[in-house]
Amino acid sequence: MKNIKWMLSYVKPYWKQSVTNVFFNILSVIFSLFSLTMVVPFLNLLFGKQELVLTKPIFQLSADSIVEYFNYYLSTIINEQGKSSALLYFCLLVASLFFLKNLFRYLAVYFFATVRNGLSRDLRDDLYKKVTGLNLAFFTRERKGDIISRMTSDVQEVEWTILSSIEAVFKEPFTIILSLVTLVIMSPKLTLFILIMLPVSGFIIGSTGKALKKAATEGQRRMGVMLSMIEETLSGIRIIKAFTAELFTIKRFMNYNNDYNKLMVKMYRRRDLASPMSEFLGTVVVVIVMWFGGQMVLAGDNDLTASVFIGYIVVFSQIISPAKAFTTAYYNLQKGLASAERIQTILNTDNPIKESQTAKSHSEFTSSIEFKNVSFAYNNYNEDLILKGINLTVTKGKTVALVGQSGAGKTTLADLIPRFYDVIDGDIFIDGISLKEIKMTDLRSLMGIVTQESILFNDTVYNNIVFGNESVSKDDVIRAAKIANAHEFIEQLENGYDTNIGDRGGKLSGGQRQRISIARAVLKNPPILILDEATSALDSESERLVQDALNKLMQNRTSVIIAHRLSTIMHADEIVVMQKGEIVERGSHQQLLNQNGTYKKLHDMQAFL
Repeated sequence: MKNIKWMLSYVKPYWKQSVTNVFFNILSVIFSLFSLTMVVPFLNLLFGKQELVLTKPIFQLSADSIVEYFNYYLSTIINEQGKSSALLYFCLLVASLFFLKNLFRYLAVYFFATVRNGLSRDLRDDLYKKVTGLNLAFFTRERKGDIISRMTSDVQEVEWTILSSIEAVFKEPFTIILSLVTLVIMSPKLTLFILIMLPVSGFIIGSTGKALKKAATEGQRRMGVMLSMIEETLSGIRIIKAFTAELFTIKRFMNYNNDYNKLMVKMYRRRDLASPMSEFLGTVVVVIVMWFGGQMVLAGDNDLTASVFIGYIVVFSQIISPAKAFTTAYYNLQKGLASAERIQTILNTDNPIKESQTAKSHSEFTSSIEFKNVSFAYNNYNEDLILKGINLTVTKGKTVALVGQSGAGKTTLADLIPRFYDVIDGDIFIDGISLKEIKMTDLRSLMGIVTQESILFNDTVYNNIVFGNESVSKDDVIRAAKIANAHEFIEQLENGYDTNIGDRGGKLSGGQRQRISIARAVLKNPPILILDEATSALDSESERLVQDALNKLMQNRTSVIIAHRLSTIMHADEIVVMQKGEIVERGSHQQLLNQNGTYKKLHDMQAFL
């Protein structure tokens, strides 16, 4: 029920279309029943089972008055034009009523299409906004494929199952209730017998669907895992081929896909059982009603005549279809609620990186970045501290390099500056203001980040450079590309700046991708630069071009550099040596060499290599 209320909250903006849908569904049901209930009085009049009504009755707003008026008009046609003409008129009237019934049904669906697609769009929007706002720790815990699955197949599942079910929940019970009211008017005794039997069949149907939701949840989870496997395969196809692991990965995927297939076959068989089971049970009830009602007619029960009994069976048969649809909707709802829960898991994920309500605007960097007794752990456990009691000041205009072995905490330290993570102890200040007291957009607008892996998008060179900064001119983009030593090779591309560079920039070399990343940072023109091993994965020629671009980029800026190759940071104002999450040495290149400590060992090792 909680998940259904949550889904209905998304329907609220479309309440006008929803009300219109309900209105037209009601009209559709009324015209359907009206066309069927006319059969009984018509048969009575046509075959002489009831005397013709030739005196115009006084109209009153009641069911009896409406029936009397209908009998009067049918009697007039039979009396004046004969039974054959009356039969023709009646058939045309029934056809017209069924036309109106189906017209209103279409109009109901027509307006509900806006609700269905609008809700799906809003759900995807909310998911996308939530995912882009979550901190990086979330993405280290969750599989990419599972996140993609929740944003695509789960949303689609909600659209096709829950929304269809919601429509059925609003429409079919009304159809059933209106039909039952009609049946009560026709024969209270026979209807009481039906009301005793229907809950029995309903219990049988309901008891078979208890495990469907659990199976659907597991199915969606496995789909997420499969999407992760596909994403990893596409990302690592070069390694797969290099290690001749095609058969290994194919076998692994096929095994998992086969298990998923077995689960889904079981689930769909259970779900698809709903329709034939409800139809069979409905038919059984109809047969029993025919037997019981037939006994009443044969016994001469005044409550039920032969013609009324025929009409009764016709009306009752119309309950089977909505009951069947309602049962199917119940099964689909169980399956869809599993997807809704998976979507809610993301939407309800708490983001620990929160902006304070008292956060201040701070659009200029004026003095320093300061770490005061900073400690950090990804899981907030003291025994797993990645950083321990860090004290460091980066003064405006200075270049500070972070060096150390892998796992020393260099990248983590840099990631704390733009608040990709929050410290668990101590604090970080920019210009004397805690990062937590600065608006997030202002904080990150002060920074430009170039990482070892060039993060580019499947778009044009131009759009990758202006990414997030669309107010710039073409001249600004070209100027940034020239500073990044990228303009020359961009001009040689097939369509220049309008060339699509492929997924993750796959059409470019590593050095070219990195220079486009640097051009993007140049265009942003940030006062603070964070460079995370920006040249470590390049060949000598590319490294020279990229390093030259970085040197231009760092001019008159405050830079924090994570370095693997010590030769690239020899001229840094301060080199900070980290080991196991702590600062063990600091100073200039020459000072650290003179100390004959950790830095000297790293330097000698690289010189030897």
